[in-house]
This record gives sequence, structure tokens and C-alpha cells, in this order.
Amino acid sequence: MQVATCPSEEELKYTFNGFCSDDKRLYAKDYDTCASYANYRKLKNVALWESKDGLFQAYISCDLPAGALKNLKPAAIAVSKQGKLTRLACSYPEGILFTHRTKAQCKVQGDGNCTADPAACKVSCD
Repeated sequence: MQVATCPSEEELKYTFNGFCSDDKRLYAKDYDTCASYANYRKLKNVALWESKDGLFQAYISCDLPAGALKNLKPAAIAVSKQGKLTRLACSYPEGILFTHRTKAQCKVQGDGNCTADPAACKVSCD
């Protein structure tokens, strides 16, 4: 479910002018974001979503048609370490990635590919 609102076009234009006109952006290694308003909009026109239980979060494009998320099935699941935390990542089509961070030790059951069978996206944690 969506927990944050999408930015308005006015907000995006305002933040584009502020963010991309900042002199220090000229010295950053990220040249693509401010190369055009379209690039900036693609990166920043997102809203925070959460799973029903609130454990997984994702920033999803506000350009995704309403209701499209309901029809997406998980494609893969992966586990990685970030310092002392374990990061669970559920990948969906359209480049959507829901993540959950926990202190538990987790591992993927199977190979992590669940395109053919969404029920195969399983992780066990202790």
C-alpha cells in the first residue's frame, strides 16, 4: 500500500531547479540526473510503498498505472549483508524492489528465482 504521496509536477520542477542548479552538483560523479528534467523526474517521481505487514518497503514510480502493482508477481528473492543487518530483497517486474532489513540471519530457500512459481520466493530466518 502507498504510504507517501507522489510529488506534484510543481514540486518536481521546484526541486529540480534547486537540486540541479546547486554548484556542488557540477563536481559530483552523477552526471545523468541533472542532464535533463526528464532524467530528474524519472528518478524523483516516486512514492514510498509498504507491504501490508509494514515489513517491506519500496520506492515506486508514480508513473506506474494505478492498479498495476496488484498484478505483478515476484520474480526473485535475495539475501545480502549490510554491516550487522541482513537485507532481504524481493524483485518484481518494472524494476520494483521491496526490501526488509533485520538483525536475524536469513538464507534463501532454493535458487531465489520464482518467476515460474511466485510461491517459491521463500527465505528462512533464525
